[in-house]
Amino acid sequence: MHKTIPIPYYTSTLNLHVDEENLKAVLTAKMHGFHAEKSQEQLVLDALEHPVGSPRLRELARDKQKIVIVTSDHTRAVPSKITLPLLLKEIRSGNPQADITILIATGLHRPTTEEEQRRMFGDEIVDHEKIAINNAFDPEQFVELCTLPSGAVFQVNKLAAQCDLLMTEGFVEPHFFAGFSGGRKSILPGVCSERTVNENHSYKAVSHPRSNSGMLKDNPIHADMLCAAKAVNVQFIFNVALDGEKKIVAAWAGDLEKAHEAGVAFIRQWSQCPVVTGDIVVTSNGGYPLDQNLYQSPKAMATAEACAGEDGVIIMCCSCCDGMGGAHFGEILQRGTPDEIDRYLSEIPPQKTIPEQWCAQVCVRVLRKHQVILVTTFLDHDEVRRANMIPASTPDEALEIAYRLKGEHASVVVIPDGVSVLTVNE
Repeated sequence: MHKTIPIPYYTSTLNLHVDEENLKAVLTAKMHGFHAEKSQEQLVLDALEHPVGSPRLRELARDKQKIVIVTSDHTRAVPSKITLPLLLKEIRSGNPQADITILIATGLHRPTTEEEQRRMFGDEIVDHEKIAINNAFDPEQFVELCTLPSGAVFQVNKLAAQCDLLMTEGFVEPHFFAGFSGGRKSILPGVCSERTVNENHSYKAVSHPRSNSGMLKDNPIHADMLCAAKAVNVQFIFNVALDGEKKIVAAWAGDLEKAHEAGVAFIRQWSQCPVVTGDIVVTSNGGYPLDQNLYQSPKAMATAEACAGEDGVIIMCCSCCDGMGGAHFGEILQRGTPDEIDRYLSEIPPQKTIPEQWCAQVCVRVLRKHQVILVTTFLDHDEVRRANMIPASTPDEALEIAYRLKGEHASVVVIPDGVSVLTVNE
């Protein structure tokens, strides 16, 4: 008897078939089964009506001239089509004449296209609201405010620095080196310069033992991010939690730290799973939009790593419909063996950090211990091999390869959405 497990892939799923005698565990965040008793819209409205540690957004907006809303880009599943109209309505109920700019936080990603904006925000917002896109590589967009705890220079988008009211929207989930997404992360890396992002994401910072999923206390990357958000005076945040279908199941609004802490507490409760070790671990990035390139894949690979023991095989399902991701990431992964690449990265000082090296660093950390089979139907398989991974076109093909490597009786642990799960040792 075998069990069929759907693995999120691109905009749908791919089926994995595992014999029950091999299947050791299927790890999913309880969040994916969480049932909210209210509609998505009502959850948003309730959060805005009862902000955590802050006046309502409409009160903060009174008498403010320039208001900036920082929102996520095309690589994130923030349900802005639902949230942004309600945020805009809340602001204008307190200040009908407000000059509002929606600033897309790209970090070091490519600019979000108009087509992607329409899919994310809806035609009404694209056609009638003022939208700006952060470009980390354009020095003219930034102003330098201070030095962060790590010693990194804080250069932030002028629109964020020079407005009267700055707020952010995003979602909270475990993050493989910042502890959790959401809150302060909209600012750094979201709307910072290339230099600031690179220094914050240096080899030294990412290799710190506290730079890990679920960890905020004494996490140097989080410390920089929080300092940056305070320095630019984020007065209000709006964050949501999403289920497996990318629907809102909880929402928090209000103070930068207090509202984010409330979201983090919820995510901890509903995302934690005990570590179960297997000879083979199968995972994904939760499908589109996060699986659109290989650059984002180390997020789920890091979750799988926790369950792969000393030498388990990891099967990573990632469509890579948009290719490798940033040019630097692909170049780094193809410049030698995992050991050679890690040695090369470890010698780069924080001030000379290469864009995207942090995802390569985590990827290589995994590859030094584990063989990784990449399931992709978009990325050229020769390119996958040059990146030190084994290519496959389906999860079942990948599993056959893994059995040849680990034996036909190998135990299999499946984490369908590796990004949403926070593994903990009990």
